Amino acid sequence: MTLQKVAIIGVGQTRFGNIIDKKAEELFAEAFLEAVNDVDKGIDISEIQEVYIGNSGVGGGQLGNFSSLMTDYVGLTGASALRIENACASSGFAMRAAILAVSSGVCDVALAGGEEKMNDTPRNRVRYWLGISGDMEWERLSGMTFAGVFALMAIRHMHEYGTKREHLAMVSVKNHKNGASNPKAHLQRETTLERALASPMIAYPLTLFDCCPISDGASAVIVCKADLAKKYTDTPVYVAGHGGSTDRLSVFQRDDVTSINSSVVAAKRAYKMASVKPEDIDVAEVHDCFTIAEIIAYEDLGFCPKGKGGKLLEEGQTEIGGKIPVNPSGGLKSKGHPVGATGTGQIYEIVNQLRGSVEKKNRQVSGAEIGLTHNTGGSGGTTVVHILKR
Repeated sequence: MTLQKVAIIGVGQTRFGNIIDKKAEELFAEAFLEAVNDVDKGIDISEIQEVYIGNSGVGGGQLGNFSSLMTDYVGLTGASALRIENACASSGFAMRAAILAVSSGVCDVALAGGEEKMNDTPRNRVRYWLGISGDMEWERLSGMTFAGVFALMAIRHMHEYGTKREHLAMVSVKNHKNGASNPKAHLQRETTLERALASPMIAYPLTLFDCCPISDGASAVIVCKADLAKKYTDTPVYVAGHGGSTDRLSVFQRDDVTSINSSVVAAKRAYKMASVKPEDIDVAEVHDCFTIAEIIAYEDLGFCPKGKGGKLLEEGQTEIGGKIPVNPSGGLKSKGHPVGATGTGQIYEIVNQLRGSVEKKNRQVSGAEIGLTHNTGGSGGTTVVHILKR
């Protein structure tokens, strides 16, 4: 079967944060309408034939027929719609599903999106719902939290490779600097290395400033067959490659806790499909739910050799203006992490980076032509990687 090439023609995203005045469907509608209006030559929403919406169900809410609730609210009744749950990678996999629907010839136009309303729920319930994205029997029910899981990864990385707490704090400082210039970020403020290191300890060696916030928000992406893209927009961004993978759900069952193998495999598949190498990537959005996760992602994605993520930070290579700018949006750490909306939110950022249309130019990566998104579910049980080209 000959697969169709796929283009992105419209993207939208709400502000991420503690949004108490909007319901879940209102957040989704805001992101969806922005994506529709982003199609500069116009699109009739009746042309959208397939809809995939990422949602992890944090705190409960309407899990049954969730996709119908969202599509009904925005007038997409009649489209085939599906809620996709893959923990924190839910909308990243929704994006991959939309790409596959178009590339297979099932439809000409598809929508991928994501939504999560986390702050309407008491924090103890949020922690519970987040925790069930990992292993329930051996980790969650023994008292392990996600911060605890990533703290174990950090301790082992420090032991094996000499990574320091200062390296973790450097991720926080960099991403807060970027997020401070992002009007859609949850935490729009900078921090210092000293403040990050001195913030309250959550799970050693991770402090408060090593952890992403609990956020509300939604995002949406419209894709179509590449040969139809110019009908809709003068600035299409093309899907060059994508890859998904799974790993052992339980961290204790993995051969190496300093790497997330689903990221390694998904990235290799995406690079192969796109016919590019890690050094060809101009800008990346990676899944920094905790600062150690960004350092591990540098290594898993091939941006530096194993154990050298800290050095990459020291050299400033992942800052805007560096060799491989990472998380110019502020990442999950500063932009926020409304679980189901994060994956397509990363796509939103990279599309704008490749178009050169980032709102504030101090966040714009100059001349970026190839971008990558890396979206991980839970502690690495699932990962999806997308490579986009201008």
